Amino acid sequence: MSFHGTASRLPVGRVSERADPPHTAAKERALAFVKEQILTGAYPGGELISEGQVAAALGLSRTPVREAFLRLEVEGLMRLFPQRGALVVPVSPDEVRSVMEARLVIEQFSIIKVIDAGRARSEAVVERLNEHLAQQRELVGSGAMRQFLDSDRAFHTTLVQASGNPILASVYDSLRDRQIRMIGESAMRDPGRLKAIVAEHEMIAAAVRARDTAGSRDTLRRHLAGTVLAIGLAWDPGFA
Repeated sequence: MSFHGTASRLPVGRVSERADPPHTAAKERALAFVKEQILTGAYPGGELISEGQVAAALGLSRTPVREAFLRLEVEGLMRLFPQRGALVVPVSPDEVRSVMEARLVIEQFSIIKVIDAGRARSEAVVERLNEHLAQQRELVGSGAMRQFLDSDRAFHTTLVQASGNPILASVYDSLRDRQIRMIGESAMRDPGRLKAIVAEHEMIAAAVRARDTAGSRDTLRRHLAGTVLAIGLAWDPGFA
């Protein structure tokens, strides 16, 4: 377990000039802020965050921040240490493997369903994928990490929803926060990862357009494995 300083990454002063919101709204504001920092990788695993730092950054008292920390502890994103602060729980190798295996199974199935549905269906889906790709190209290098992560998520969700299986789509949706966090952390560790993601997405879209089942599966496996590698772990998706 390693602790790293956070002061340099916290915004200075109040986020808004308006008066503090009621208690419930203040808690939700603190929760949204801290969770956003964790999911985007701004607060990486192993970071020790204090209530006072977050409270000062948001212009809030410590009480709503403390309650936000408790909520994030329940969600498994933080671990509280009295008198010391809250540790951002690192993404474990087992969690990465489990999430990526689930994604691989669901996304491979979805791609095959789209291709098997015929050329018109494939081209319609690729048109939507290209819309997300256009947005991603604009966002790379802009510093708008959350917008990029949302667009990345939308790209893959487009394929899953196009499978026409609402149960798989629901399971996939349950991976949302974990998926965003893993992509965010990979981008924080590897500055070139966002450009690589766009290039890999282009390859996936091209394979779907060509209705190349084997090529689509191969590019998807390499894409997911690239994220795992950028996090600093090893994963062999060859089982599927």
